[in-house]
Amino acid sequence: MTEKIREFFKTFLLYELAKGLAVTGRHLFSRKVTVQYPEEHTPQSPRFRGLHALRRYPNGEERCIACKLCEAVCPALAITIESEERADGTRRTTRYDIDLNKCIFCGFCEESCPVDSIVETRVLEYHGEKRSDLHYTKEMLLAVGDRYEAEIARDRAADAAYR
Repeated sequence: MTEKIREFFKTFLLYELAKGLAVTGRHLFSRKVTVQYPEEHTPQSPRFRGLHALRRYPNGEERCIACKLCEAVCPALAITIESEERADGTRRTTRYDIDLNKCIFCGFCEESCPVDSIVETRVLEYHGEKRSDLHYTKEMLLAVGDRYEAEIARDRAADAAYR
């Protein structure tokens, strides 16, 4: 009986509303943290997964051996690979496409690659005006890899030291 009376007074006196206003009042005068985005950047996790890139060996040859593990493991079916055998008997990709509209940036492709060919860089500032702009081809992915290779290698070395 006393519990029902207590609940009645809590409802009648708007206890929950007063509690919520107290929380708002406590935070109303506290210091706000606002990042002025283009000039300032928030700290990024070392395991951040951003724009994809295909890497090359130091001699300039592409790393991808067309094993198609990344295509098989991709839960979003965002990767398409076609390959052919070269004259020396090795396989290489003729087509390597990633549709970033479908990609969920899970990192499975990166984890499954036996030769560390496909990686997700720390690049987060990219966009597309049309859906087709986010369909990355092999040449585009290699260009991203060439542009950010120093950063990728530095991150790989730090990650290896961490493990």
